[in-house]
Amino acid sequence: MDRISMAERGVVSLGNLDRFHHVMERARKKEPLTIGFIGGSITQGSLSSTPFTCYAYRVFEWWKTYFQNENLTYVNAGIGATTSQFGVARVESDLLSNAPDVVFAEFSVNDEDNDLFMETYEGLIRTILSSKSSPALFLFHNVQYDTGNNAGRVHSRVGYHYQVPMVSIKDSIYEELQKGTLLIEEITPDNLHPNDYGHELVAYVITKELETIDNTETSKNGIIGTKLPKPITPNRFEGAIRYKNLEITPLLKGFLKDNDEQYGITDIFKGGYIASKLGDSIELKFDCKTLSVQYRKTIHKPAPIAKAVLDGKEEEAILLDANFNENWGDCLYLQDILVSDVKRIHTLTITIIVADKRHKSEFYLASVITS
Repeated sequence: MDRISMAERGVVSLGNLDRFHHVMERARKKEPLTIGFIGGSITQGSLSSTPFTCYAYRVFEWWKTYFQNENLTYVNAGIGATTSQFGVARVESDLLSNAPDVVFAEFSVNDEDNDLFMETYEGLIRTILSSKSSPALFLFHNVQYDTGNNAGRVHSRVGYHYQVPMVSIKDSIYEELQKGTLLIEEITPDNLHPNDYGHELVAYVITKELETIDNTETSKNGIIGTKLPKPITPNRFEGAIRYKNLEITPLLKGFLKDNDEQYGITDIFKGGYIASKLGDSIELKFDCKTLSVQYRKTIHKPAPIAKAVLDGKEEEAILLDANFNENWGDCLYLQDILVSDVKRIHTLTITIIVADKRHKSEFYLASVITS
């Protein structure tokens, strides 16, 4: 396998390099920098043997070694089984609050190849680029190694529009699998999450483009400010807000506030509300144009089933089934309740409609996200 050719194939776009050249110049001067990552389980480091062998930490180490700068801070905001729709609602608290100078974002195997996720991804990209620290942003598109599926098509459209550097793992590592110069069992045990060698290859594709960026001259037009071009989607998710139990005061009828302390962003089932009995309900009001709920789908069955009713329209109730059909663990599931173009006050009522008295099982409402 020719690694250099593989990495070169993975380059989708270099984009506008002003932000990267600015931050790389600061890195050479040994200034303190914060290197941040946001994404799903691959970014979190799933199936790497240690936190230091995942692609994100390897890319962070590249910055330290390439610029001989030890004055760098690593922030990993990866959370497994999450999409850019959740990402845009949490990027401020989980990542941008650390004032990153560089951000790497990946959601291409968790997002689907459709207009909704192009819109949520654009909301995430706009939120990052317009943040106070004006970080240099780098996008890359992971891939299902057995099928070649990802959301790279719609994500690339967003990346091109905002002139952001991008690489494609489908056009690089996955192409080696197709050619037979690399075996799938060499890089992943489950056809999705890389092992240490797979993480190393992902990091290689990314850092080779970073080296190309460093060695590519630009017009030196100055750093892109926070003024962005007009969105290419309806852009209803930029500025999304996630509400946990510290930010809201709902009407509780049987639902109980979870007061347990959260330990890190990956301790995902904390700060919500718990119910277990038939008829338990919670009522919330929001001024919004989009509204979604996050709840726990569990492998421990039978679990309760709830219904979500918006503005009293029982005929349009949405079921929230806490029984998870996968077997890899509990899932923080995001369910859309409302996606509209008009902002107004809505009332959301969630009621337990199925509960098994013979089993001690709970329905866990983790948060509500609105924009």
